[in-house]
Amino acid sequence: MNIPVNLILLCSIIGAVVLTYAPFLVVAWGRFKAGYDQSAPRAMFEQLPDYAKRATWAHQNSFEALTIYGLAALMAYATGVESAWAKIAAIAWMVARLLYSVFYIINIPLGRSLMFAIGSLCGWTLFGLSILKVMN
Repeated sequence: MNIPVNLILLCSIIGAVVLTYAPFLVVAWGRFKAGYDQSAPRAMFEQLPDYAKRATWAHQNSFEALTIYGLAALMAYATGVESAWAKIAAIAWMVARLLYSVFYIINIPLGRSLMFAIGSLCGWTLFGLSILKVMN
């Protein structure tokens, strides 16, 4: 199946938004189990189980990753990057960020750090491909 690069880039941006909020489902479960206080939702953070705290941190980090990746993917889309490397980077970023959150929540720091590095490399790959496209 030969899916166009521009479609993969746009779908990966949508995927990035979804992946940003996926860890929050775990946070919501943790809040439910801890007895969610609607009047003071942030004050109950210390009452959350450890997995829900880590899910909160994964969720917060996902916003930072979304900003960088979203800009990189939009640059690649706007400059018309048609490289197989762009497809690989977009798909690898989504897999890495999914695993990043999983490793964060289940407390595997080395896996989390590795997925962070892979995701970052994917974003920078798209930035680089975009610059190269404009220079040629």
